[in-house]
Amino acid sequence: MTDNYAKIVQDNLKKLYSNLPRYLEQRLPATREADRFMFDAFGETCVITPDRITLGGENASSILGILISLYALHAPTEICVPAPFRAFKEFDDSMPYAGAFATHTEQVLVPHVTAIKNTLEKISSALKGENPPADTPGDVAFVVYPLPKIALCYIFYEADEDFPAAVTCLYSSNADRFMPVDGLADVGEYTSKKIINLVT
Repeated sequence: MTDNYAKIVQDNLKKLYSNLPRYLEQRLPATREADRFMFDAFGETCVITPDRITLGGENASSILGILISLYALHAPTEICVPAPFRAFKEFDDSMPYAGAFATHTEQVLVPHVTAIKNTLEKISSALKGENPPADTPGDVAFVVYPLPKIALCYIFYEADEDFPAAVTCLYSSNADRFMPVDGLADVGEYTSKKIINLVT
């Protein structure tokens, strides 16, 4: 499977560099050095070159490599518009991925709600966090940027005597302009994995 992932990344890079979008460094956005593009992704320094993608200094040939290469291929000139944040199910053609999204992005965080509440500063620092809109519900909430133009708003509800803990993950309103919908589901999943890694 790893070889298949690596092949997809290589195919995406070949497609990207065979017709390199004009001003790609502004579209991502990224810092450009010759044919290298550098930006933050999933809490790590990401570098795209014609032959590989690195994340935190290591080859990103897994799902993360695929997501980053898809982001580079789809990055238009428009900016991220965070609000109003949207539920994943509101995006067109999201239904086939909705169940997996709920399980792997939201429910996977439920056992960690208290730890997340106690580690907000660390999460915010790693994932370019910022405060959520003022009217955001929940006991704890924050906005993070796993990719420069895709924002996720996480909302956490602590358990009480009436209800169990719960987690909701919302997307910036135009997130689907920067990634195919199946990729958006994976962005949520791997951002949640990063949050778990930060708090455990």
